[in-house]
Amino acid sequence: MELFEQIRRDRDREGLSTRALAVKYGVHRRAVRQALASPLPPAKRSPVWRPAPKLGAHHALIDSWLQADREAPRKQRHTARRVWQRLVEEQGAIVSERQVSRYVRARRRELGDVGEAFVPQHHEPGAEAEVDWGEAWVTIDAQRVKVHLFQLRLCHSGAAFAAAFRGETQQAFLEAHAEAFEFLGGVPALLRYDNLTSAVKQVLKGRRRVESDRFIALRSHYLFESQFTRVGLAGAHEKGGIEGEVGRFRRRHLVPVPAVQSLEELNAHLRAGCEADLHRQITGHTRTVAEALAAERPLLRALPSERAATDEQATPRVDAKAMITVRQNRYSVPVALVGLRVLAQIGARALTVCHDGKTVARHDRLPGRFGVSAQLDHYLELLQHKPGALAGSLALHQERARGRWPGCFDELWGKLTERYGPSEAARQMVDVLLLAREHSPARLELAVRGALAAGAHDGRAVGVLARRAERPPSSVIEDLPPRLAVHERPEPTLGHYDRLLAGALS
Repeated sequence: MELFEQIRRDRDREGLSTRALAVKYGVHRRAVRQALASPLPPAKRSPVWRPAPKLGAHHALIDSWLQADREAPRKQRHTARRVWQRLVEEQGAIVSERQVSRYVRARRRELGDVGEAFVPQHHEPGAEAEVDWGEAWVTIDAQRVKVHLFQLRLCHSGAAFAAAFRGETQQAFLEAHAEAFEFLGGVPALLRYDNLTSAVKQVLKGRRRVESDRFIALRSHYLFESQFTRVGLAGAHEKGGIEGEVGRFRRRHLVPVPAVQSLEELNAHLRAGCEADLHRQITGHTRTVAEALAAERPLLRALPSERAATDEQATPRVDAKAMITVRQNRYSVPVALVGLRVLAQIGARALTVCHDGKTVARHDRLPGRFGVSAQLDHYLELLQHKPGALAGSLALHQERARGRWPGCFDELWGKLTERYGPSEAARQMVDVLLLAREHSPARLELAVRGALAAGAHDGRAVGVLARRAERPPSSVIEDLPPRLAVHERPEPTLGHYDRLLAGALS
């Protein structure tokens, strides 16, 4: 277009000849004449395919292959390239791949094998939502792991919720529904799924399904309807909104690969991403997602007064090592419960152990099988009687691996060993660890650092410092009678105790 405009301007302003214009712009004189005749370039001619007489002898054979494909599995049908390869290899045909491809494409349209067409849909507010799983790689605690992303999307507003789990378990599936409804502020009337095993036990003819009992209980609690797509790839087109949302969310919030310390931190990152997406505007929509959700939320079903009980329960017996076995993984409980049965509430991310109506232990849910999660606090009473077992205990090893064992604890342990010997040093370290039940971990660490700085290498000194740090600062009492004001005393310190220790060491 621009070239034609320049040619026409030069003829009008400078009066250049056809030959001069062709030389100036490096084009054929025919192009100059076309430009002078019309400001619009002529339409390109459609290619005229020449007859392929050599291929004509194989038309009947190709037709038989394409007809047989109609009964073959979808992923095991002839492509145009495979047809050409068979003609060359089996029939010795001397034909071009391009001519074969052109003929195969035309014959398939004649046989009715054309791409599937879709009807645009309109979604009423509060009426529908779609659910699907996706996968993503993340770095958790310096290790690259694969997580599974549950996503639920409202069809009308486009508001979506995402959460990460270690696996696509039924427990995760149920918990994620409850979290998604709370995030969206209501429950849609209909949720559409593919035929995932968390909800479907058996696929029957047509749209009928045998659903799992726990999924039916969840649906009954929130009072929504469920619908399942066709089996296979064809079903994915029936919930295209969530299929596209899975990829969009992963590209938007998981690129570059996030590095976090825990699954909880990753889910906080995903939640922030869901909230940020509320401010985006979907192509073709006049409102932001947040504005559309605000209009849709009153039409959603109100949340029940209580969240659905999605935890599973088990009553394992505590073995001699103060461990319970749940889903082929082992978790520690307080040693006083050895030999008793406890109630384990099994969630997708956490496991809570109760006894006599009280929570006695809580662990992050272990993925896979044959894992062990031990907490040092559960064994402290036993270690008071067996202090020598502390150094090689599995619980201490895992505390170090989790980063919950400050370096100052090892420094104090070393000083105690030099002063009292290994056995007494371990016993005093157990006493120091028991202080964590009365004081916060940060306060206990500060007390240990204070004892080391003062040279008070004794477990009892740590206890004194920890209790002193917990005391509220002394307040100044005003308007005292004169007879009491003269008796002002300085705040007590540990200086006398430090001097006593220094004298004992010397």
